[in-house]
Amino acid sequence: MITLQNLYTDLSESIERLKKNPEAVQASRNIVEDALDRDEPMYGINTGFGALANKRVGDKELKQLQRNLILSHSVGVGDLIPKDISKLMLQIKIHSLGLGNSGISEETFQRLIYFIENDLIPAMPEKGSVGASGDLAPLAHMALPLLGYGMFWNADATDTIPAEKVLNDHNLESIDLQAKDGLSLINGTQLMSGYGAYVLEKSLSLMKAADLVSAMSLEALQGSIKPFDKRIHEIRSHKGQQEVAKNVRELLRESEILESHRNCGKVQDPYCLRCVPQVHGASRDGLRYSREQIETELNSVTDNPLVFENGDIISGGNFHGQPLALALDHAKVALAEFASISERRTYLLLEGHDGLPELLMEETGINSGFMIPQYTSASLVSENKVLCHPSSVDSIPTSLGQEDHVSMGSISALKLLEVYQNVEQVLAIELFTAAQALDFRKPLRPGRGVEIAHDHVRDTIPHAQKDHYFKDDINKAVELLQSSSMVNQVEEKTTKLH
Repeated sequence: MITLQNLYTDLSESIERLKKNPEAVQASRNIVEDALDRDEPMYGINTGFGALANKRVGDKELKQLQRNLILSHSVGVGDLIPKDISKLMLQIKIHSLGLGNSGISEETFQRLIYFIENDLIPAMPEKGSVGASGDLAPLAHMALPLLGYGMFWNADATDTIPAEKVLNDHNLESIDLQAKDGLSLINGTQLMSGYGAYVLEKSLSLMKAADLVSAMSLEALQGSIKPFDKRIHEIRSHKGQQEVAKNVRELLRESEILESHRNCGKVQDPYCLRCVPQVHGASRDGLRYSREQIETELNSVTDNPLVFENGDIISGGNFHGQPLALALDHAKVALAEFASISERRTYLLLEGHDGLPELLMEETGINSGFMIPQYTSASLVSENKVLCHPSSVDSIPTSLGQEDHVSMGSISALKLLEVYQNVEQVLAIELFTAAQALDFRKPLRPGRGVEIAHDHVRDTIPHAQKDHYFKDDINKAVELLQSSSMVNQVEEKTTKLH
Protein backbone atom coordinates (compact mmCIF):
# COMPACT_ATOMS: atom_id res chain seq x y z
CA MET A 1 0.00 0.00 0.00
CA ILE A 2 1.23 3.50 -0.86
CA THR A 3 1.25 5.82 2.16
CA LEU A 4 2.22 9.47 2.37
CA GLN A 5 4.51 8.67 5.30
CA ASN A 6 6.68 6.59 2.94
CA LEU A 7 5.45 7.99 -0.37
CA TYR A 8 8.56 7.90 -2.51
CA THR A 9 9.89 4.61 -1.16
CA ASP A 10 6.52 2.89 -1.58
CA LEU A 11 6.12 4.09 -5.16
CA SER A 12 9.66 3.06 -6.11
CA GLU A 13 9.17 -0.40 -4.62
CA SER A 14 5.84 -0.77 -6.43
CA ILE A 15 7.39 0.07 -9.79
CA GLU A 16 10.28 -2.30 -9.19
CA ARG A 17 7.82 -5.14 -8.48
CA LEU A 18 5.80 -4.32 -11.58
CA LYS A 19 8.90 -4.31 -13.73
CA LYS A 20 9.78 -7.83 -12.60
CA ASN A 21 6.25 -9.24 -12.35
CA PRO A 22 3.83 -7.62 -14.83
CA GLU A 23 1.36 -10.54 -14.68
CA ALA A 24 -1.62 -8.42 -13.68
CA VAL A 25 -0.95 -6.04 -16.57
CA GLN A 26 -0.66 -8.93 -19.03
CA ALA A 27 -3.81 -10.61 -17.73
CA SER A 28 -5.91 -7.46 -18.13
CA ARG A 29 -4.49 -6.92 -21.61
CA ASN A 30 -5.47 -10.45 -22.62
CA ILE A 31 -9.06 -9.69 -21.63
CA VAL A 32 -9.08 -6.60 -23.87
CA GLU A 33 -7.67 -8.60 -26.79
CA ASP A 34 -10.27 -11.34 -26.31
CA ALA A 35 -13.07 -8.76 -26.24
CA LEU A 36 -11.81 -7.21 -29.46
CA ASP A 37 -11.97 -10.61 -31.12
CA ARG A 38 -15.66 -10.83 -30.18
CA ASP A 39 -16.32 -7.49 -31.90
CA GLU A 40 -18.37 -6.10 -28.99
CA PRO A 41 -18.85 -2.32 -28.68
CA MET A 42 -16.60 -1.10 -25.85
CA TYR A 43 -16.37 2.54 -24.90
CA GLY A 44 -13.16 4.17 -26.04
CA ILE A 45 -11.74 0.90 -27.31
CA ASN A 46 -13.73 0.58 -30.52
CA THR A 47 -15.98 3.63 -30.10
CA GLY A 48 -15.44 7.35 -30.04
CA PHE A 49 -15.02 9.32 -26.80
CA GLY A 50 -17.29 11.48 -24.68
CA ALA A 51 -20.16 12.77 -26.81
CA LEU A 52 -18.97 10.44 -29.60
CA ALA A 53 -19.37 7.28 -27.51
CA ASN A 54 -22.08 5.90 -29.81
CA LYS A 55 -19.87 6.02 -32.93
CA ARG A 56 -18.22 2.69 -33.76
CA VAL A 57 -14.66 2.65 -35.06
CA GLY A 58 -13.48 0.01 -37.51
CA ASP A 59 -10.79 -2.52 -36.60
CA LYS A 60 -8.29 -0.96 -39.00
CA GLU A 61 -8.66 2.41 -37.29
CA LEU A 62 -8.27 1.36 -33.64
CA LYS A 63 -4.61 2.35 -33.36
CA GLN A 64 -5.24 5.66 -35.08
CA LEU A 65 -8.12 6.25 -32.65
CA GLN A 66 -5.76 6.01 -29.67
CA ARG A 67 -3.12 8.18 -31.35
CA ASN A 68 -5.71 10.81 -32.23
CA LEU A 69 -6.94 10.75 -28.64
CA ILE A 70 -3.52 11.76 -27.30
CA LEU A 71 -2.93 14.43 -29.94
CA SER A 72 -6.39 15.99 -29.70
CA HIS A 73 -6.34 16.13 -25.91
CA SER A 74 -2.89 17.74 -25.66
CA VAL A 75 -4.28 21.24 -25.27
CA GLY A 76 -2.88 22.19 -21.85
CA VAL A 77 -1.82 25.78 -21.22
CA GLY A 78 -0.08 27.79 -18.53
CA ASP A 79 3.16 27.19 -16.68
CA LEU A 80 4.72 23.77 -16.64
CA ILE A 81 4.00 21.51 -13.68
CA PRO A 82 7.19 21.37 -11.54
CA LYS A 83 9.42 18.44 -12.43
CA ASP A 84 9.16 16.90 -8.94
CA ILE A 85 5.38 16.75 -9.21
CA SER A 86 5.53 15.59 -12.85
CA LYS A 87 7.73 12.69 -11.78
CA LEU A 88 5.33 11.85 -8.98
CA MET A 89 2.41 11.89 -11.43
CA LEU A 90 4.23 9.46 -13.72
CA GLN A 91 5.01 7.13 -10.81
CA ILE A 92 1.38 7.19 -9.65
CA LYS A 93 0.16 6.50 -13.19
CA ILE A 94 2.47 3.47 -13.52
CA HIS A 95 1.37 2.15 -10.13
CA SER A 96 -2.31 2.54 -11.03
CA LEU A 97 -1.93 0.84 -14.42
CA GLY A 98 -0.02 -1.96 -12.70
CA LEU A 99 -2.96 -2.87 -10.47
CA GLY A 100 -4.32 -4.79 -13.44
CA ASN A 101 -7.69 -3.22 -14.23
CA SER A 102 -6.67 -0.98 -17.12
CA GLY A 103 -5.86 -3.31 -20.01
CA ILE A 104 -2.87 -1.32 -21.23
CA SER A 105 -0.48 -3.08 -23.62
CA GLU A 106 2.77 -4.38 -22.18
CA GLU A 107 4.92 -2.43 -24.64
CA THR A 108 3.38 0.89 -23.63
CA PHE A 109 3.53 0.00 -19.95
CA GLN A 110 7.20 -1.00 -20.10
CA ARG A 111 8.06 2.21 -21.94
CA LEU A 112 6.60 4.23 -19.06
CA ILE A 113 8.77 2.25 -16.66
CA TYR A 114 11.79 2.99 -18.86
CA PHE A 115 10.96 6.68 -18.66
CA ILE A 116 10.85 6.73 -14.87
CA GLU A 117 13.98 4.63 -14.46
CA ASN A 118 15.96 6.94 -16.72
CA ASP A 119 14.62 10.21 -15.31
CA LEU A 120 12.78 10.94 -18.56
CA ILE A 121 10.01 13.05 -17.11
CA PRO A 122 7.45 14.48 -19.55
CA ALA A 123 6.82 18.22 -19.28
CA MET A 124 3.14 19.03 -18.82
CA PRO A 125 1.27 22.36 -18.77
CA GLU A 126 -0.55 22.79 -15.49
CA LYS A 127 -3.92 24.04 -16.78
CA GLY A 128 -6.63 22.43 -18.90
CA SER A 129 -8.15 19.77 -16.64
CA VAL A 130 -11.65 20.16 -15.20
CA GLY A 131 -11.11 17.24 -12.84
CA ALA A 132 -13.45 14.72 -14.45
CA SER A 133 -12.88 12.12 -17.12
CA GLY A 134 -9.61 12.43 -15.27
CA ASP A 135 -6.94 15.07 -15.75
CA LEU A 136 -7.23 14.69 -19.51
CA ALA A 137 -5.14 17.52 -20.94
CA PRO A 138 -2.14 17.27 -18.58
CA LEU A 139 -2.05 13.47 -18.87
CA ALA A 140 -2.24 13.70 -22.66
CA HIS A 141 0.92 15.81 -22.51
CA MET A 142 2.45 13.12 -20.29
CA ALA A 143 1.69 10.55 -23.01
CA LEU A 144 2.89 12.69 -25.95
CA PRO A 145 6.56 11.60 -25.70
CA LEU A 146 5.48 8.00 -26.28
CA LEU A 147 4.55 9.16 -29.78
CA GLY A 148 7.69 11.22 -30.25
CA TYR A 149 5.89 14.52 -29.57
CA GLY A 150 6.02 16.87 -26.63
CA MET A 151 8.88 17.63 -24.30
CA PHE A 152 10.92 16.11 -21.48
CA TRP A 153 12.50 17.95 -18.55
CA ASN A 154 16.27 18.14 -18.60
CA ALA A 155 18.25 16.69 -15.69
CA ASP A 156 18.27 19.76 -13.43
CA ALA A 157 14.75 20.93 -14.36
CA THR A 158 16.02 24.21 -15.83
CA ASP A 159 14.77 23.59 -19.36
CA THR A 160 12.91 21.15 -21.58
CA ILE A 161 14.13 18.99 -24.48
CA PRO A 162 12.06 17.86 -27.49
CA ALA A 163 10.89 14.29 -27.00
CA GLU A 164 12.03 13.30 -30.48
CA LYS A 165 15.65 14.20 -29.60
CA VAL A 166 15.53 12.35 -26.28
CA LEU A 167 14.12 9.20 -27.88
CA ASN A 168 16.86 9.31 -30.52
CA ASP A 169 19.53 9.75 -27.83
CA HIS A 170 18.19 6.61 -26.12
CA ASN A 171 17.84 4.67 -29.38
CA LEU A 172 14.08 4.39 -28.88
CA GLU A 173 11.34 4.34 -31.49
CA SER A 174 8.01 6.02 -30.80
CA ILE A 175 5.27 3.71 -29.53
CA ASP A 176 2.49 2.42 -31.78
CA LEU A 177 -0.41 2.70 -29.32
CA GLN A 178 -2.73 -0.31 -29.16
CA ALA A 179 -6.49 -0.32 -28.61
CA LYS A 180 -7.33 1.05 -25.12
CA ASP A 181 -3.79 2.38 -24.50
CA GLY A 182 -4.55 6.05 -25.04
CA LEU A 183 -7.62 5.95 -22.85
CA SER A 184 -5.72 4.20 -20.06
CA LEU A 185 -3.06 6.87 -20.23
CA ILE A 186 -5.22 9.99 -20.06
CA ASN A 187 -8.18 8.85 -17.94
CA GLY A 188 -7.07 9.14 -14.34
CA THR A 189 -6.64 11.58 -11.48
CA GLN A 190 -2.86 11.75 -11.43
CA LEU A 191 -2.56 15.55 -11.52
CA MET A 192 -4.92 15.95 -8.57
CA SER A 193 -3.44 13.06 -6.61
CA GLY A 194 0.13 14.07 -7.54
CA TYR A 195 -0.22 17.62 -6.28
CA GLY A 196 -2.12 16.41 -3.22
CA ALA A 197 0.45 13.77 -2.35
CA TYR A 198 3.34 16.20 -2.90
CA VAL A 199 1.93 18.88 -0.60
CA LEU A 200 0.46 16.62 2.07
CA GLU A 201 3.66 14.57 2.38
CA LYS A 202 5.57 17.79 3.03
CA SER A 203 2.88 18.91 5.46
CA LEU A 204 3.73 16.02 7.79
CA SER A 205 6.92 17.86 8.72
CA LEU A 206 5.46 21.36 8.42
CA MET A 207 2.85 20.62 11.10
CA LYS A 208 5.61 19.77 13.57
CA ALA A 209 7.54 22.88 12.56
CA ALA A 210 4.45 25.03 13.15
CA ASP A 211 4.17 23.69 16.71
CA LEU A 212 7.88 24.25 17.28
CA VAL A 213 7.81 27.81 15.97
CA SER A 214 4.76 28.61 18.09
CA ALA A 215 6.58 27.27 21.16
CA MET A 216 9.50 29.59 20.39
CA SER A 217 7.13 32.56 20.22
CA LEU A 218 5.41 31.47 23.43
CA GLU A 219 8.75 31.44 25.25
CA ALA A 220 9.88 34.75 23.76
CA LEU A 221 6.61 36.39 24.82
CA GLN A 222 6.68 34.79 28.28
CA GLY A 223 3.37 33.13 27.58
CA SER A 224 1.65 30.75 29.97
CA ILE A 225 2.00 26.98 29.80
CA LYS A 226 -1.33 26.52 31.60
CA PRO A 227 -3.51 26.42 28.45
CA PHE A 228 -1.49 23.35 27.38
CA ASP A 229 -2.37 21.37 30.50
CA LYS A 230 -3.21 17.79 29.52
CA ARG A 231 -6.47 17.84 31.48
CA ILE A 232 -7.91 20.67 29.35
CA HIS A 233 -7.47 18.65 26.18
CA GLU A 234 -8.69 15.36 27.60
CA ILE A 235 -12.15 16.80 28.11
CA ARG A 236 -12.34 18.05 24.51
CA SER A 237 -10.76 15.05 22.93
CA HIS A 238 -9.97 16.12 19.39
CA LYS A 239 -6.92 14.15 18.35
CA GLY A 240 -5.06 17.02 16.71
CA GLN A 241 -5.62 19.30 19.67
CA GLN A 242 -4.17 16.72 22.04
CA GLU A 243 -1.16 16.14 19.79
CA VAL A 244 -0.31 19.83 19.60
CA ALA A 245 -0.67 20.42 23.34
CA LYS A 246 1.62 17.47 24.05
CA ASN A 247 4.19 18.70 21.52
CA VAL A 248 4.36 22.14 23.12
CA ARG A 249 4.61 20.67 26.64
CA GLU A 250 7.52 18.50 25.50
CA LEU A 251 9.27 21.38 23.76
CA LEU A 252 9.04 23.56 26.88
CA ARG A 253 10.51 21.01 29.30
CA GLU A 254 13.29 22.41 31.52
CA SER A 255 12.41 26.01 30.60
CA GLU A 256 13.99 28.65 32.82
CA ILE A 257 11.92 31.32 31.11
CA LEU A 258 8.69 29.63 32.20
CA GLU A 259 9.92 29.37 35.77
CA SER A 260 10.92 33.04 35.82
CA HIS A 261 7.33 34.22 35.33
CA ARG A 262 5.32 31.31 36.70
CA ASN A 263 3.73 33.51 39.41
CA CYS A 264 3.65 36.80 37.51
CA GLY A 265 -0.11 37.22 37.86
CA LYS A 266 -0.88 37.36 34.14
CA VAL A 267 -4.39 35.97 33.64
CA GLN A 268 -4.58 35.20 29.92
CA ASP A 269 -2.55 35.32 26.74
CA PRO A 270 -3.99 36.35 23.36
CA TYR A 271 -5.61 33.58 21.35
CA CYS A 272 -2.63 33.24 19.00
CA LEU A 273 -0.70 31.81 21.98
CA ARG A 274 -3.40 30.40 24.21
CA CYS A 275 -5.34 28.60 21.47
CA VAL A 276 -2.45 27.04 19.55
CA PRO A 277 -3.67 23.50 20.38
CA GLN A 278 -7.19 24.25 19.21
CA VAL A 279 -6.16 26.02 15.97
CA HIS A 280 -3.15 23.93 14.97
CA GLY A 281 -5.01 20.83 16.11
CA ALA A 282 -8.05 21.52 13.93
CA SER A 283 -5.76 22.01 10.94
CA ARG A 284 -4.01 18.74 11.74
CA ASP A 285 -7.34 16.91 11.82
CA GLY A 286 -8.37 18.54 8.54
CA LEU A 287 -5.12 17.47 6.90
CA ARG A 288 -5.58 13.98 8.34
CA TYR A 289 -8.87 13.69 6.46
CA SER A 290 -7.24 14.96 3.27
CA ARG A 291 -4.34 12.50 3.64
CA GLU A 292 -6.76 9.60 3.98
CA GLN A 293 -8.50 10.61 0.76
CA ILE A 294 -5.22 10.97 -1.12
CA GLU A 295 -3.89 7.64 0.15
CA THR A 296 -7.09 5.93 -0.94
CA GLU A 297 -6.68 7.48 -4.39
CA LEU A 298 -3.03 6.45 -4.65
CA ASN A 299 -4.09 2.83 -4.21
CA SER A 300 -7.01 3.03 -6.64
CA VAL A 301 -7.67 2.51 -10.34
CA THR A 302 -9.11 5.67 -11.84
CA ASP A 303 -9.23 5.20 -15.61
CA ASN A 304 -12.11 4.00 -17.78
CA PRO A 305 -13.40 1.55 -18.90
CA LEU A 306 -12.21 -0.94 -16.30
CA VAL A 307 -11.19 -4.55 -16.91
CA PHE A 308 -12.15 -7.34 -14.49
CA GLU A 309 -10.89 -10.89 -14.02
CA ASN A 310 -14.10 -12.54 -15.29
CA GLY A 311 -13.71 -10.80 -18.63
CA ASP A 312 -16.11 -7.92 -18.01
CA ILE A 313 -15.09 -4.50 -19.36
CA ILE A 314 -17.25 -1.88 -17.68
CA SER A 315 -17.47 1.85 -18.26
CA GLY A 316 -17.90 3.78 -15.02
CA GLY A 317 -16.85 7.03 -13.35
CA ASN A 318 -13.78 6.31 -11.24
CA PHE A 319 -12.01 9.15 -13.06
CA HIS A 320 -14.28 11.72 -11.43
CA GLY A 321 -12.22 13.90 -9.12
CA GLN A 322 -14.88 14.87 -6.59
CA PRO A 323 -13.32 12.96 -3.63
CA LEU A 324 -10.03 14.74 -4.31
CA ALA A 325 -11.55 18.14 -5.07
CA LEU A 326 -13.21 18.26 -1.64
CA ALA A 327 -10.12 16.92 0.12
CA LEU A 328 -7.77 19.37 -1.60
CA ASP A 329 -10.05 22.33 -0.86
CA HIS A 330 -10.18 21.19 2.76
CA ALA A 331 -6.39 20.92 2.85
CA LYS A 332 -6.04 24.47 1.51
CA VAL A 333 -8.12 25.87 4.36
CA ALA A 334 -6.38 23.75 6.98
CA LEU A 335 -2.92 24.83 5.82
CA ALA A 336 -3.89 28.48 5.52
CA GLU A 337 -4.82 28.60 9.21
CA PHE A 338 -1.24 27.76 10.22
CA ALA A 339 -0.17 30.95 8.45
CA SER A 340 -3.08 33.03 9.73
CA ILE A 341 -2.31 32.42 13.40
CA SER A 342 1.45 32.55 12.78
CA GLU A 343 1.21 36.08 11.42
CA ARG A 344 -0.63 37.14 14.58
CA ARG A 345 2.20 35.77 16.73
CA THR A 346 4.76 37.60 14.58
CA TYR A 347 2.82 40.83 15.05
CA LEU A 348 2.70 40.27 18.81
CA LEU A 349 6.46 39.75 18.97
CA LEU A 350 6.98 43.27 17.59
CA GLU A 351 4.80 45.15 20.09
CA GLY A 352 7.37 45.36 22.89
CA HIS A 353 5.66 43.07 25.42
CA ASP A 354 7.26 42.14 28.72
CA GLY A 355 10.64 43.74 28.19
CA LEU A 356 11.13 43.04 24.50
CA PRO A 357 12.23 46.10 22.48
CA GLU A 358 9.69 47.40 20.01
CA LEU A 359 10.31 45.91 16.55
CA LEU A 360 12.96 43.72 18.21
CA MET A 361 15.86 46.18 17.82
CA GLU A 362 17.47 48.45 20.39
CA GLU A 363 17.91 51.41 18.03
CA THR A 364 14.78 52.10 15.98
CA GLY A 365 14.09 55.18 13.93
CA ILE A 366 17.22 54.82 11.91
CA ASN A 367 16.36 51.11 11.83
CA SER A 368 12.92 49.74 10.95
CA GLY A 369 13.73 46.52 12.75
CA PHE A 370 11.48 43.56 12.09
CA MET A 371 8.53 45.73 11.03
CA ILE A 372 8.47 44.95 7.32
CA PRO A 373 8.78 41.15 7.29
CA GLN A 374 5.45 41.17 9.12
CA TYR A 375 3.99 43.13 6.18
CA THR A 376 4.98 40.26 3.92
CA SER A 377 3.28 37.79 6.25
CA ALA A 378 0.13 39.89 6.25
CA SER A 379 0.17 40.02 2.45
CA LEU A 380 0.55 36.24 2.09
CA VAL A 381 -2.14 35.51 4.66
CA SER A 382 -4.53 37.78 2.78
CA GLU A 383 -3.63 36.14 -0.54
CA ASN A 384 -4.41 32.73 0.95
CA LYS A 385 -7.94 33.90 1.70
CA VAL A 386 -8.48 34.29 -2.04
CA LEU A 387 -6.71 31.04 -2.94
CA CYS A 388 -8.83 29.12 -0.44
CA HIS A 389 -12.07 29.77 -2.29
CA PRO A 390 -13.36 26.22 -2.83
CA SER A 391 -12.92 25.18 -6.45
CA SER A 392 -15.10 22.13 -5.85
CA VAL A 393 -18.29 24.20 -5.61
CA ASP A 394 -17.98 25.05 -9.30
CA SER A 395 -18.84 22.97 -12.36
CA ILE A 396 -19.04 23.69 -16.10
CA PRO A 397 -20.56 21.09 -18.48
CA THR A 398 -18.25 19.71 -21.19
CA SER A 399 -18.39 17.24 -24.09
CA LEU A 400 -21.73 18.50 -25.42
CA GLY A 401 -23.32 17.80 -22.03
CA GLN A 402 -22.19 14.17 -21.78
CA GLU A 403 -19.82 15.25 -19.03
CA ASP A 404 -22.28 17.56 -17.34
CA HIS A 405 -20.82 17.72 -13.83
CA VAL A 406 -17.10 18.07 -13.25
CA SER A 407 -15.10 18.44 -10.04
CA MET A 408 -12.65 21.26 -10.84
CA GLY A 409 -10.30 19.40 -8.49
CA SER A 410 -7.36 20.28 -10.70
CA ILE A 411 -7.83 23.94 -9.77
CA SER A 412 -7.98 22.92 -6.09
CA ALA A 413 -4.69 21.09 -6.61
CA LEU A 414 -2.85 24.01 -8.21
CA LYS A 415 -4.05 26.45 -5.55
CA LEU A 416 -3.12 24.00 -2.79
CA LEU A 417 0.54 24.24 -3.78
CA GLU A 418 0.37 28.04 -3.79
CA VAL A 419 -1.20 28.08 -0.33
CA TYR A 420 1.43 25.68 0.99
CA GLN A 421 4.28 27.81 -0.35
CA ASN A 422 2.76 30.92 1.26
CA VAL A 423 2.44 29.09 4.58
CA GLU A 424 6.12 28.12 4.44
CA GLN A 425 7.08 31.76 3.96
CA VAL A 426 4.89 33.00 6.82
CA LEU A 427 6.18 30.36 9.25
CA ALA A 428 9.74 31.15 8.17
CA ILE A 429 9.21 34.82 9.03
CA GLU A 430 7.85 33.90 12.46
CA LEU A 431 10.80 31.55 12.94
CA PHE A 432 13.55 34.12 12.57
CA THR A 433 11.46 36.78 14.34
CA ALA A 434 10.92 34.51 17.35
CA ALA A 435 14.62 33.63 17.36
CA GLN A 436 15.46 37.36 17.52
CA ALA A 437 13.04 37.86 20.41
CA LEU A 438 14.43 34.88 22.32
CA ASP A 439 17.89 36.46 22.24
CA PHE A 440 16.55 39.20 24.52
CA ARG A 441 15.55 36.62 27.17
CA LYS A 442 19.14 35.56 27.80
CA PRO A 443 20.68 34.45 30.08
CA LEU A 444 17.43 32.60 30.86
CA ARG A 445 17.16 29.44 28.80
CA PRO A 446 14.00 28.32 27.03
CA GLY A 447 12.67 24.77 27.04
CA ARG A 448 15.10 22.14 25.81
CA GLY A 449 13.35 21.61 22.46
CA VAL A 450 13.03 25.35 21.84
CA GLU A 451 16.66 25.89 22.76
CA ILE A 452 17.85 23.28 20.26
CA ALA A 453 15.73 24.88 17.53
CA HIS A 454 16.97 28.35 18.43
CA ASP A 455 20.60 27.23 18.29
CA HIS A 456 19.92 25.60 14.93
CA VAL A 457 18.51 28.87 13.58
CA ARG A 458 21.49 30.80 14.91
CA ASP A 459 23.87 28.48 13.08
CA THR A 460 22.41 29.92 9.89
CA ILE A 461 20.82 33.28 10.69
CA PRO A 462 22.69 35.65 13.06
CA HIS A 463 21.08 38.02 15.56
CA ALA A 464 20.22 41.31 13.83
CA GLN A 465 21.77 44.43 15.37
CA LYS A 466 20.62 46.73 12.58
CA ASP A 467 18.64 46.74 9.35
CA HIS A 468 20.01 44.53 6.62
CA TYR A 469 18.82 42.48 3.64
CA PHE A 470 16.06 40.58 5.43
CA LYS A 471 15.19 38.60 2.31
CA ASP A 472 18.29 36.49 2.95
CA ASP A 473 16.94 35.64 6.40
CA ILE A 474 13.59 34.64 4.95
CA ASN A 475 15.23 32.41 2.36
CA LYS A 476 17.44 30.73 4.95
CA ALA A 477 14.50 30.19 7.31
CA VAL A 478 12.45 28.66 4.47
CA GLU A 479 15.35 26.31 3.73
CA LEU A 480 15.37 25.22 7.38
CA LEU A 481 11.69 24.35 7.13
CA GLN A 482 11.99 22.64 3.76
CA SER A 483 14.92 20.47 4.82
CA SER A 484 13.21 19.45 8.08
CA SER A 485 16.68 19.73 9.66
CA MET A 486 15.49 21.78 12.61
CA VAL A 487 12.62 19.43 13.45
CA ASN A 488 14.86 16.39 12.97
CA GLN A 489 17.51 17.77 15.30
CA VAL A 490 14.95 18.55 18.00
CA GLU A 491 13.53 15.02 17.74
CA GLU A 492 16.98 13.42 17.84
CA LYS A 493 17.94 15.27 21.02
CA THR A 494 14.60 15.27 22.85
CA THR A 495 11.58 13.21 21.85
CA LYS A 496 9.56 12.30 18.78
CA LEU A 497 6.94 14.94 18.02
CA HIS A 498 3.44 14.00 16.91
